[in-house]
Amino acid sequence: MGQSRSPLGVADLERVATRGWRAPEEEPLGGWLLRAAGGFTGRANTALVTGDPGRPLPEAAEVVTAWYRARGLRPGVQLPGVQSRAAGAALAGLGWERSEDVLVLTAPLAPAPDGVPVDGVPVELAPSPGDDWLALYRADVDPGTARAVLARADRVVFAAVRPAPGGAPVAVARGVVTDDWLGVSAVTVAEAHRRRGVGTAVMGALTRWAVGQGAHWVYLQVSASNAPARALYRRAGYVEHHRYHYRWAP
Repeated sequence: MGQSRSPLGVADLERVATRGWRAPEEEPLGGWLLRAAGGFTGRANTALVTGDPGRPLPEAAEVVTAWYRARGLRPGVQLPGVQSRAAGAALAGLGWERSEDVLVLTAPLAPAPDGVPVDGVPVELAPSPGDDWLALYRADVDPGTARAVLARADRVVFAAVRPAPGGAPVAVARGVVTDDWLGVSAVTVAEAHRRRGVGTAVMGALTRWAVGQGAHWVYLQVSASNAPARALYRRAGYVEHHRYHYRWAP
């Protein structure tokens, strides 16, 4: 991967990412998108703020609040880039609480030669996440609720590294191709196996799979406070495209 500027702007890339992480329930609010998934992840349970909601911001906040309260969820919005500042300021004035920044990183994809092992680590690719895959990624969520989001895509794959055939995975990650973009998420490495190349191996396997699917670019999200992951992705050639944060109703 080499450093290069993404061909998409903030709003368009966020819409690609939303199609790659789809909530079971979605409803437009003007240029915003309301999303609900039983509370599994912020991205699938907040209103994506892109464009104009088609009504004054205080009224839009009331609609968002009522929509999420009706589903037993805390109302929240995802605010990407500078285009969402006006909405963020309006919600801050209403007492909505701000979360930390999340960085959206991108890089161009370079094809890897077929048949070459990824860092010598065998990586298993599956069309759906098994129970042990989910247990390593998020043991604290209902498997059915998680699968309703994770598997909701036409071109999606679940990578795992297993020290022994049939054994529990020590590293997992999810890849989804939307248009010509690979979205990488759920990258998780068991603590005892970190700094051994298994995380790099699953990333490499997803890259090769995505190139075979016709992808040319990759994006991923990482918390601003996750310095080790940010350093790893920077060394791999990822650059910051934009940032987003959430605001949650009081």
